[in-house]
Amino acid sequence: MFFFFSLKLEKYINKTIFLCVSGVIGDSDEVKSVTEGDSVSLNTGVSEVQRNDHILWMFNVNNSDTRIAEIHKQVIDMYDSNKIFGDRLQMDSRTGSLIIRNIRTEHSGLYKLQIIKAGVTYKSFSVAVYAPLPIPVINRDTSNCSSSSSKRSSVSRCVLLCSVVNVGAVTLSWYKGNSLLSSISVSDLSISLSLPLEVEYQEKNTYSCVINNPIRNQTTHLDITQLCQTCAGTLVVILVIIISDYIFSSSFPRYVG
Repeated sequence: MFFFFSLKLEKYINKTIFLCVSGVIGDSDEVKSVTEGDSVSLNTGVSEVQRNDHILWMFNVNNSDTRIAEIHKQVIDMYDSNKIFGDRLQMDSRTGSLIIRNIRTEHSGLYKLQIIKAGVTYKSFSVAVYAPLPIPVINRDTSNCSSSSSKRSSVSRCVLLCSVVNVGAVTLSWYKGNSLLSSISVSDLSISLSLPLEVEYQEKNTYSCVINNPIRNQTTHLDITQLCQTCAGTLVVILVIIISDYIFSSSFPRYVG
């Protein structure tokens, strides 16, 4: 892994020199997992920035470290030439910590921190941004209705589907009480998921469908009595009344003048 080393040679040149130094991530590195739209703070661990302190923040873009924020001689400079963050970045003038407001999924990645104080300190933050989770929707799988109803079994069964749309990096699961029955996981973005469940019509057990990512979950509880009706469907009665000339004439005699 490579870090940029910054050194001020104020007696000779007014320029910052970046040297590529190979290093190993230390124990102080942090992982941040947040939901899109949240604010996240990447803390330097500095109690108060002194005048000669130099704090530099970088973000890895296309496998290249891009300088995004810096504080030196207690002057803050914000850099975002690629307009990745817009106006979302803020740097704490007292601690040098980096705040990202209204964070988006494209802001996931590796953030590197360099602190030049009495010595040089490096930290890195791995930030994972997850899209908000939808609420799972449970529906009856009517495609199995005709085949199920034709089977003359002693136990009538109902097939249900739990579905979510436009999701990524999630797991969709069916639970019976607190016991996991089945699950499916995806890492792709913006796809739809459906997970089937077969239950008995008269069951008294509690079932729930859960979608989760590493930081949050959403749950929908199954109402068997509402969704698992018989397969007869809706009975439509069509009443056809035919009025013939005979009926019309016998019911309503014509007047003859």
